[in-house]
Amino acid sequence: MQRTISAMVGKGSVNHNSRKFKAENVDGSRTHLNIDYCNEPIKKIYHELFDEALKRYNDKQTRADRRIENYYEKIRNSKQEKPFHELILQIGDKENMSAESENGQLARQILDEYYRGFQERNPNLKVFSVHLHMDEATPHLHIDFVPFTTGSKRGLDTRVSLKQALATQGFKGGTRGDTEWNQWVQAEKEQLAAVMERYGIEWEHKGTHEKHLSVLDYKKQEREKEIEVLEDKLAEKKDEFRVMSDRIENFDNGERALQNLDESIMNEPEYQLPEPSAMMSARTYKTKFVEPLISRLKSLISTLFARYFKAIDRYNRLNITNGNLYRENEKLTRANKKLSYENENLRADNKDYKLLRKVFGSKQIDGLLERARSEKQSKQRGERFRKNNNYER
Repeated sequence: MQRTISAMVGKGSVNHNSRKFKAENVDGSRTHLNIDYCNEPIKKIYHELFDEALKRYNDKQTRADRRIENYYEKIRNSKQEKPFHELILQIGDKENMSAESENGQLARQILDEYYRGFQERNPNLKVFSVHLHMDEATPHLHIDFVPFTTGSKRGLDTRVSLKQALATQGFKGGTRGDTEWNQWVQAEKEQLAAVMERYGIEWEHKGTHEKHLSVLDYKKQEREKEIEVLEDKLAEKKDEFRVMSDRIENFDNGERALQNLDESIMNEPEYQLPEPSAMMSARTYKTKFVEPLISRLKSLISTLFARYFKAIDRYNRLNITNGNLYRENEKLTRANKKLSYENENLRADNKDYKLLRKVFGSKQIDGLLERARSEKQSKQRGERFRKNNNYER
């Protein structure tokens, strides 16, 4: 027996997954067959994971506007990270693994065994809500988790980061189509395939694109992942920009300190010459008062000049670095806008694609796609054959 494996990015509707409300495609008479592994409040998970790190971070802040009052709300409103992620896994489809058939019961058993090792395999993905659904057309598994990394040098030392969480687990992103997420999903599908083999089911590969994930859906997800990577880079650059701003602000503080010193030299008794007494000779006055004062002023001026020129040099270099960061930030922003525009176009194309599937039927559209892929592959093979023959001549 051969069956496909579908791995999809879910919307993360916890209330739907736990059946606090039921959609039209849910058969309530079979809901009791579902498996609810866990369903903890996400805010509780955030307290457990990040409260100590949040305290350490806030204790270091000297400015009130840098403190973070609620880390969950900060991430929820962030453009760089999501509060949590959801993976949906399914074996086969409603035609060959219907939830009401014996094969559906087999899928339930396989998905259950697969999930039992999920948290151990993924220590940097804190699972808080998991549900195996048997009351829809095909058995499938929803896994919701919070990705986190420790030992971070930016922001909280323990913070939310999908990219770093997966990197810690050994998934290093490469090309656009070979991201940390794609590598990790592939590894999880292989784990599921290993369980399937123990039950006599072979993983049927359908190429790069999933049977239950249209080409346009796939491309849209890839664009979203590229945008997430760019936004993460933007966040890093913004942090660097803040550091540079702080340093420039420190320089401005240094200028104010120089102004205060100037006022001190003009007004403090330490730097003033006293009136000579009536019986004091000029030589004695010079030796006792004038020469020590001149010596102090020379030493002070020498130190100030050295520090001043050093500060000016550092200030100029910081401005250059700051300018480079600003230009790089602008470049990343433009790239982000371009990807967002492409993603919007893909959403529109995807809507048209789904309409075609609805009007003409999924099987007919799948057949056309398969025929188009075959023709493209045949054409590519023909071109390679002609090139090879020309080379031999």
